[in-house]
Amino acid sequence: MVDSVTLALTAGEPAGIGPELCLQLATEPRQEGIVVVASMELLAARAKHLGLTVELVPWEPGQEAVTAAGQLSVYPVAGLASDLPGQLDAGNSRYVLDTLTVAAKGCLDGTFDGMVTAPVHKGVINEAGIAFSGHTEFLQELCGVERVVMMLATEELRVALVTTHLPLKDVSAAITPERLTQVTRILAADLKKFFAIAQPRILVAGLNPHAGEGGHLGREELDVIEPTLASLREEGLDLVGPLPADTLFTPHWLDQADAALAMYHDQGLPVLKFQGFGRAVNITLGLPIVRTSVDHGTALDLAGTGRADAGSLHTAIRVGAHMARSLRAHRSGDTA
Repeated sequence: MVDSVTLALTAGEPAGIGPELCLQLATEPRQEGIVVVASMELLAARAKHLGLTVELVPWEPGQEAVTAAGQLSVYPVAGLASDLPGQLDAGNSRYVLDTLTVAAKGCLDGTFDGMVTAPVHKGVINEAGIAFSGHTEFLQELCGVERVVMMLATEELRVALVTTHLPLKDVSAAITPERLTQVTRILAADLKKFFAIAQPRILVAGLNPHAGEGGHLGREELDVIEPTLASLREEGLDLVGPLPADTLFTPHWLDQADAALAMYHDQGLPVLKFQGFGRAVNITLGLPIVRTSVDHGTALDLAGTGRADAGSLHTAIRVGAHMARSLRAHRSGDTA
């Protein structure tokens, strides 16, 4: 199996820190082939603003990406309206979505081995009259899949979510046998496909305190979660739970598992972000392509200051490259 991979890196919101995080990659040699999908003019303007000397090398499919310090391969995308750091412009919205489309289609047709995304600003895209709820949903539609799963990870911990951006009052109704089954199957399958884990062991959190305490603190565990997990175990999935979320995230359980499955956003992610904020990565499972992202937002207040930390981007690239290699081995039948 050839180890080299080429990842598309979208630069995200032009007014945010994404462009300068991309430029920071050129300060040292890179092991992976990185192609920044962005406006050449935007990157040049931000480099000049920050006093960085970076040679921007136009890239076309079939070429090798440059990896030397001081150079950065760029797949040019037109349509940029403005490039001022910290100042949102709805006129850039179509351009931002075009970068995502170019990268994703490049992954689908084999031009790229995976894609890494810098943060976008959902609000300004919607202000432009374009309905947009986030990278995840955009890529789900573009790739034509029914269900995707959000998973955040550090080098030591993986946490996937059954529900994502829902008000807390709506979570219980959203945890149905069908949804829990789909999400758990995707998580187990993609841990095999993208992380080369032959038989993933997954810890599953209950919804209620003490996992419902036998029905005294809620019946979701008894009526939905436990029966669904029992059915999935009959398919061969290695699932532990439902476990109380306040003790699931302890070494006693985590040392024996490959991932944790939380019922809702703020049940699992505060633990992961406390454990590794700034070096975590957001992963979209359920897609036919590799997609990772940074674990932070556009940080408009830091844009153009040179103080943005590229730690999460480096993690997203490392994890994306690992996933791409695992996917390649999975497709070739090489599981060694």
